[in-house]
Amino acid sequence: MQAAEQHRALNLWRLATVASVRRDGPDLTARQMAILLTAYMTPPPHTVRGLAEAMGISKPAVTRALDRLGDLGFLRRKVDDTDRRSVLVQRTVKGSVFLSEFAELVRGAERMLDGVESGDPA
Repeated sequence: MQAAEQHRALNLWRLATVASVRRDGPDLTARQMAILLTAYMTPPPHTVRGLAEAMGISKPAVTRALDRLGDLGFLRRKVDDTDRRSVLVQRTVKGSVFLSEFAELVRGAERMLDGVESGDPA
């Protein structure tokens, strides 16, 4: 990746993150956001063990993040009826709405960058 592409990618992330912390919603850690995005953007079923393996982090780290995401209503945990030792991580409508709104923040940041780069800072 060229330096200009790296700069644009980081600036896009910066603008979306700044917009996110300005709004009234919760601030998520990078780990919480990564788990939330993984649960919504990869095919279910998801388990604590599976998320930990997919992300290369410990099960306790996933559990702590899920505690917060559960408190916010973005994900929920349910004991797997077929294997009571396994905990399923389920999506919620509230989590879907949060990510849809975050996607709009990213799109807005992209439009802002496109305007600046074209000389039209709309």
